[in-house]
Amino acid sequence: MENKNNVELREKIRLGLSLAFKKLVAYKAKNDGVLVFSNQGKIVKVRAKDIKL
Repeated sequence: MENKNNVELREKIRLGLSLAFKKLVAYKAKNDGVLVFSNQGKIVKVRAKDIKL
């Protein structure tokens, strides 16, 4: 029972994070913004308009 609750909670958190990221990209693309990521320790800047969801 508790394992099922953990799985459901994990799925809700994952969906929430996905939705938040999509909203962030949409907002930044609208305002011609840049997102900064780390790729194997290197800083990478990506224009929001270049991100395909």
